[in-house]
Amino acid sequence: MGTTYRVMRQDDNGNRFLVAKGLTRPAAEQLAAEFEARGHKQLYWVEPDGQ
Repeated sequence: MGTTYRVMRQDDNGNRFLVAKGLTRPAAEQLAAEFEARGHKQLYWVEPDGQ
């Protein structure tokens, strides 16, 4: 099985949260982009699961 990815979020206070996991890289990048497009001040990024 290939590498799966997760989407993470960091809020204004520096707290980090798991948004979704077990995704393909393209699906994770699309989800992160959708959240970024909403205009919230939080930071979203994609990383390999298990990192």
